[in-house]
Amino acid sequence: MNPRDLPELPYRGSIWCLGWEYPECLSSPPTRLMSEVHILRDVLIIFSISVLVVFVFQKLRLPAVAGFLVAGTLVGPHGLNLISDQHQVETLAEIGVVLLLFTIGLETPLSRLRASSRLLWVGGPLQILSMLSVVVLGGWFLGRSWEESVFWGLLLSLSSTAIVLKILGDRGEIDALHGQATMAILIFQDLAVVAMILLTPVLGTGSQGETRVIVETLMKSVMVVGLIVLAARVLVPHVLHLIVGTRSRELFLLSIIVLGLGTAWLTSLAGLSLALGAFIAGLVISESEYSHQALAEVIPFRDSFNSLFFVSVGMLMNPSVISEFPILVMGLLVLVVLGKFLTGTGAVFLAGAPVSSALLTGVALAQVGEFAFILARVGQGEGLLDTQAYNIFLAVSVLSMTITPFLIQWAPRLARRTEALDRLNHWVPRRQTNAAQGIKVTIKDHVIIVGYGLNGRNLVRVLGDMEIPYVVLDVNPDVVEAAGKGRGTMIYGDATNSRVLVQAGIMLARVLVVATSDPFGARRIVQQARQLNPTLHIVVRTRYLKELQDLQELGANDVVPEEFETSIEIFALVLRTYQTPKAMIQDKVEQIRREGYLLLRRGELPELAHHLRAGTLADVQVDTCRVEDYSHVLGKSLTQLHIHGRTGASVIAITRNGVTQSNPSRDTVLGPGDVLVLLGAREQIRKAIALLVDTKI
Repeated sequence: MNPRDLPELPYRGSIWCLGWEYPECLSSPPTRLMSEVHILRDVLIIFSISVLVVFVFQKLRLPAVAGFLVAGTLVGPHGLNLISDQHQVETLAEIGVVLLLFTIGLETPLSRLRASSRLLWVGGPLQILSMLSVVVLGGWFLGRSWEESVFWGLLLSLSSTAIVLKILGDRGEIDALHGQATMAILIFQDLAVVAMILLTPVLGTGSQGETRVIVETLMKSVMVVGLIVLAARVLVPHVLHLIVGTRSRELFLLSIIVLGLGTAWLTSLAGLSLALGAFIAGLVISESEYSHQALAEVIPFRDSFNSLFFVSVGMLMNPSVISEFPILVMGLLVLVVLGKFLTGTGAVFLAGAPVSSALLTGVALAQVGEFAFILARVGQGEGLLDTQAYNIFLAVSVLSMTITPFLIQWAPRLARRTEALDRLNHWVPRRQTNAAQGIKVTIKDHVIIVGYGLNGRNLVRVLGDMEIPYVVLDVNPDVVEAAGKGRGTMIYGDATNSRVLVQAGIMLARVLVVATSDPFGARRIVQQARQLNPTLHIVVRTRYLKELQDLQELGANDVVPEEFETSIEIFALVLRTYQTPKAMIQDKVEQIRREGYLLLRRGELPELAHHLRAGTLADVQVDTCRVEDYSHVLGKSLTQLHIHGRTGASVIAITRNGVTQSNPSRDTVLGPGDVLVLLGAREQIRKAIALLVDTKI
């Protein structure tokens, strides 16, 4: 059969038609003469230009997402026009969006989503309705019809799920309160797109006969999603268990891809987007024990395809529109960003978040989203958007996406200046908590715990068993109310606010534990606490080792990076297989934590490592003793102390400022922070430590 005799089929050749079955989204089919070589050429051009542009952006310390958008503008039809078929690139980019939302779902267990239910079902509707109201009022002031004003309000209420979550993920802020609030509102927006697209034909024609179709489609969507989630939660664990039993990595990867893309396709049949369906699939798999392995397998594919999405967005930019209407485009850009910032901030604040977190969320939402392009194409087909207005909308939208990485980088500076605004928290009737009622803690020598997550709850349980007084601060009022009363005090409050710390008794506390996942908040809390109580012992939990130095410089005594604690457990297990004495393993663990994890990277004590491998220290014990600032041995030499003659133990090494000196000179004078490595029998070691820490000599 001659290919020319085949009938013309509708082609959804644009990323902005993600999973939607509407004739308004159909575009003309690409040429069928495009060969695989041309597709490869286009992808090679995109990646080559992207490497150069992103490299320059990284050297300038600018966000990589902005680099991809600029690269898209360069290679696009309005730039150098290097891409022969933009539709093929958009198809690959659509896969990138699906994989992005799938991995985000894998990293977001349903339990965490349930914890953000108030932000999802209160903050989400408030954000959309407030932005819709602002745009409708503006349209009325300008004399536009209410149908057109409502449509523009729907367009501008949507934010970019792909760009925002990518940036927050790179910054390690997904687990922070503002990250959770942002994710919740973006998810609600993606759900609301279904109703918006169904409502658009009604706005265009004014017909009321579409109401039944809208209701039926929404009900079908809810039923299909419910059935998918139910079937997945029942079947997926058993299927994955069987797949893992084959011990085939290839089969496991293919199964994960089939589950993700298959669920996305099924939800698209119900009128939802492919990306939202992939997110639901990720949520389902996140509850299984294989979610971490699934995430590790998918991430390389996601990063490769996802860069194509950002490039495809940049291709939409038409610089001629900006040059033709510069004042209009820039004016609309300022109004859109400012309006979305204010409505997003207000919605999150009214949903129960503190002012600082609400501001960070508002900045993250201050751009037009990719799903708005779908809606714009539908509105254009219904006569709600002419060609010129559509081009201006594209210019404003892409510019708002381009500046988003820079706004998010700048947002923490804005949040730091909002401490005085936290008194606005008391205007929210929902906040009937200890902090809102003005109850002040009067205990002393207590532990202040910031964050009542898993780490906070475990610490509370131990402190309760040891009868140590504590105060818990959390910014989630539902968590505070559900925690109940114990031996300590539960307070709703934002610990980045110095007044909340004072209310928790920071001046009389002995220890502060920051157990949250918010890197920005942790820095602010440490800084405030150190200023209020210079003698306070501050312990901070962080996800990444790169936060260690900054937190210590701000005043933290102990920083516990999660990724490094994993490495500690690994080397401890390895040493056990070599029958290393438990005391020596514990000593190495304490040394690494105490000295800022320098020993693990520097490979200290090579002589000891040799003896450990040979097994020649099996009959003796190695232990350490730290010389504290108040120790009586300060300023005394090893000759004066005569440790070996008085206890039988030998000082075989001294660690000072992260540098270990083996076989130290007898004339070595001890200083604060020195760590003595002692070798001897158990009783000899005990006597030596007693000699060094005893207040009398």
